[in-house]
Amino acid sequence: MTAALLEISGLDVFYGDFQALFGVGLRVQRGQALALVGANGAGKTTLLRTIAGAISPARGTVRYDGDDITAAAPHRRIRRGIAIVPEGRRLFPSLTVEENILVGAAAAASGAWPLDRIYEVFPLIARRRRHRASQLSGGEQQAVAIARALAAAPSLLLLDEISLGLAPRVVSELYQTLAGLRESGATLVIVEQDLQRALGACDDVVCLLEGRVALAAAASVGRDAVVAAYFGNRGDKIP
Repeated sequence: MTAALLEISGLDVFYGDFQALFGVGLRVQRGQALALVGANGAGKTTLLRTIAGAISPARGTVRYDGDDITAAAPHRRIRRGIAIVPEGRRLFPSLTVEENILVGAAAAASGAWPLDRIYEVFPLIARRRRHRASQLSGGEQQAVAIARALAAAPSLLLLDEISLGLAPRVVSELYQTLAGLRESGATLVIVEQDLQRALGACDDVVCLLEGRVALAAAASVGRDAVVAAYFGNRGDKIP
């Protein structure tokens, strides 16, 4: 088995006395896309934040590009090539589109994503570069959040619920952009509630259930198998 770009093993994570993750493990190969699915509260965002270094695990290891980065600070992970697009975008509303993007560039792992390249990928926000983030639509804000992460020149891009609350047309445009990023060699971990879209966009899928891995398989495993894991094999259907 070839070495994975990201390898997590035995991860236990707590919020005070509450345990959010139980022995979680997964592997993501370089250049692949992993869909991370599960019900609300399953631990998806917690796992992404742990990979990014915002949360320290009580037990377990996070290995990136062959190195143990479990204790590495978030800014060091950014410089190694790990970037996150958080749920809710978290832009600076008073800054312009371009200023928000340049925040990501301040800790860039390389110069692989200069502004002109970012604007080629996101022509919509190129036209809005001088507008404040507070003046943008939800889809435009999400595009800026992804662009800000790209400005850090990541090898591994973590995306948390990027389609939440957006119109289907906007979501399709964002996923077309992600397909282009994959073609350029990016490795993606995508948290997504739209199961069909997640399976269609990714190579592999991991389903979390109450903080534990309920399923780890190729995305071709099919929707029924993922639904069963999603609900703990109760046979329910996703609404």
